[in-house]
Amino acid sequence: MEQTRRPDARYQIGAGKVEELVKLVETTGAQKIIFDNALRTLQNYNLAKATHVEVMDRFQLILELFRRRATTTEAQLQIQLATLQNELRHAREKVRLSKGSEQPGFMGLGVYEADIYRDAIKAQVQTIRKKLRRIREKRVLQRERRAELGFLTISLAGYTSAGKSTLFNALTQETALVDKSLFTTLSTQTRMLEFSGRRFLLTDTVGFIDRLPISLIEAFHSTLEETIFADLIILVVDLDEPLNAIEKKNNICLQTIEQLGASDIPLVTALNKIDCLTPQEQTEKLAALKDKLKNPLLLSAKRQTNLDELKKYVLRVLEHYVAAEFSVPLSGNVMPFISWVHQKADIHNEEFTNDSVHIILEAEPSIMEQIKKKVQILNGKFQFTSSQQQQ
Repeated sequence: MEQTRRPDARYQIGAGKVEELVKLVETTGAQKIIFDNALRTLQNYNLAKATHVEVMDRFQLILELFRRRATTTEAQLQIQLATLQNELRHAREKVRLSKGSEQPGFMGLGVYEADIYRDAIKAQVQTIRKKLRRIREKRVLQRERRAELGFLTISLAGYTSAGKSTLFNALTQETALVDKSLFTTLSTQTRMLEFSGRRFLLTDTVGFIDRLPISLIEAFHSTLEETIFADLIILVVDLDEPLNAIEKKNNICLQTIEQLGASDIPLVTALNKIDCLTPQEQTEKLAALKDKLKNPLLLSAKRQTNLDELKKYVLRVLEHYVAAEFSVPLSGNVMPFISWVHQKADIHNEEFTNDSVHIILEAEPSIMEQIKKKVQILNGKFQFTSSQQQQ
């Protein structure tokens, strides 16, 4: 059902449309109504009262899908956090409305006082945040350990159902869950990837989606941040879709990557599912999209077609890294600089003494030049250590 009009304060849709909706529910025996629009608490309540079935908006639907897909403790905690934060925003109004009469989605809240209910939610939020903080600290330690061992990291990103997990399995010979349903992967998984005598760490991440609510990005930040700390992002795009859908989903992914603060990381666009297209269709789509995609590469994760080309690209990008080491005296301006270096470079070793810090690292030449200049400003010592030494 569609309607073009200004949102109605009571129902979101007009009163006449509500009557149509009531009849549609009765005729079809529907048990749930889903709105693509965001619903205010009062609108949700009034629609449930009129139709006598549960009503949810797009945000609640995404939460429901996430809830069904969550298998790890971290993913379940993140979904609980997003659910409770959403509940907290609407708690006072929901309690007030439920005191009049209970409707689907508002059951049992009439026994609460608004402040007591809000305090109970806040307490649960704090408990979950503490648990997630411990998981995040463990993840940071794992990342630091990998950096000490000198591994460069690659993250798979992309729209949900683009084929990231299939590509992950093809590259690592693993058996990550693959499914046509949305959000099969809700937690990251990292495996060793080795080719041409080099070892890399490949991470499969959560799929993006159009208009992903900001609170969900925040709730999944500890999972999504694996993208931020990658040395290279492989953006997986489903080529077996109409051109306008491909372009739209690619833009959504790039916007989400920028939102995460990872837009400066080297990126290759893996145009997946070419096994579903004829060679002519592949050529035509690539020609139509090449100016709108970053470093496009045709492949099929399912048939393992052109994976060698992808590996060559990875080597071209990551082999350009230069190695160096520097020491800077500990002063008031050093720690923000060290934090920035951690975000931009691959740290192999870091040692603090009473009056200085010594770091061994790898980074892109442009980033390394910025580090070199800052070290000089901080009265430190800088030295390239790779064969591609800078003059």
